[in-house]
Amino acid sequence: MVQYNPLQYLPSAEDLPDSDETPVDNELQILIPILLRGILALLWTDRRDWFFGVNMGVYYEADKAAIVPDAFLSLGVERFKPNGKLRLSYVLWQENNIVPQWALEVVSKTPGSEYDDKMTKYAQLGVLYYVIYNPDYYRRDQHDPFEVYRLENGVYVRQTGNPVWMPEIELGIGCAVGIHEGYTREWLYWYDRQGNRFPAPTNVIEQERQRANLAEQRAELAEQQLKQERQLREELLNRLREQGINLDDF
Repeated sequence: MVQYNPLQYLPSAEDLPDSDETPVDNELQILIPILLRGILALLWTDRRDWFFGVNMGVYYEADKAAIVPDAFLSLGVERFKPNGKLRLSYVLWQENNIVPQWALEVVSKTPGSEYDDKMTKYAQLGVLYYVIYNPDYYRRDQHDPFEVYRLENGVYVRQTGNPVWMPEIELGIGCAVGIHEGYTREWLYWYDRQGNRFPAPTNVIEQERQRANLAEQRAELAEQQLKQERQLREELLNRLREQGINLDDF
């Protein structure tokens, strides 16, 4: 008996464009997702059940164009595909129909319908949390610079606070001033339940560098102390010898 496999008639990631080919006009649209992905890579280094996409097409129906968030997070999917290949796009029917639980849009100079069409699309798709970061054009758009929405009964409801705790994915999201790739400015970061910010890769590298320097300084100090003790011991022995006392005779 021949078994019917509906997936064999659907296009794969290799058959579909990996994005909407729309170039970004704001460097933050790349830098912020890279920062957030880097933090997760350190935080969840032992986990293999998550995927963080950056400017990647999310295909939800075979006959429709992909929606392309600046970033999205999916839990319960394979971190790495068994065949060793990297994802070209995020195709729902190849991901056990697991919808991303979190999506991010960074508003740029060119309005991108983040507050209307995209919000409606994400709600229809079932994305649980939708984050809009708009530090430069929020006055133009008559919104706040940082907004987090949670899907409730098919409608996005604005969440309050900074950071905002998201219990379903056990992460908080918020904005704060920090350093990333040499830039000191406000960035988006992940937080724990108590509101503590998870360190960025550059912070971890700096902490490790400081630990290494401290360990080296301690080793140098210990060596200096040992030399001083040896010198003092030798001076003491010489004084005793001058007085006719040789400890080797005891």
